[in-house]
Amino acid sequence: MRSESAFVLRFLFCVFTLLPLEVRAQSAEQILQTARLNPTSRPAELKAQIRGDASITPVTMSLRNHVISFGFKDPEQTILLRLAPRESKLSEQISGTTRPISSTHLHDEVRNTGLTYEDLSLGFLYWPDPLLQGMETIRTRAAWKIDLQAPSGEPLYGVARVWIDKESGGILRIEGYDKHGLLLRRFEIISAQKIDDCWMLRQMRIESFVAGNPSPISRHYLEVLGKN
Repeated sequence: MRSESAFVLRFLFCVFTLLPLEVRAQSAEQILQTARLNPTSRPAELKAQIRGDASITPVTMSLRNHVISFGFKDPEQTILLRLAPRESKLSEQISGTTRPISSTHLHDEVRNTGLTYEDLSLGFLYWPDPLLQGMETIRTRAAWKIDLQAPSGEPLYGVARVWIDKESGGILRIEGYDKHGLLLRRFEIISAQKIDDCWMLRQMRIESFVAGNPSPISRHYLEVLGKN
């Protein structure tokens, strides 16, 4: 369902690589600048899976030169996300041909993962006028708390609330709210692991909600299994 799909892999790659780089910025925009480029600060080639209640989808991940790629098999498909300080660009490669993902397909589901192309775009990090709400502790980590207002035309969300690790610049949690302020999605790092002396994601939990109901209606897990 589309309402179960916004923001997921945006979140994953903002927290993918936890670097020993303290974020001392005093404005929301400065903090977000670090989070936008943080994912590809160190090259990585990894294998992972997206696990739901009744399905597991393997995926390979590559982080290099400000480009994140997601590789799928049967049939082969590579989704490419290019990050920049002011924008992100999403495209896909099928049968050797690379083409941009059009806005009309952003909410299409990728395979049977419960994720959409919109999830991969990191677009919410570029929403205008972010508001720094202070600091909170998330799983013992000091984090900046930032609210981002959805631009006009966004069909599902009114606000994205983001917690960015003060030390690393990686995102620890995201909550997506509808236009009435009711929770729809929550994404949270559950565990991390060290690969080649670099701390990376081990498991992330994705929960979906019906607006106004505090109990999640579904859970997915994105799990990094190791080097590819």
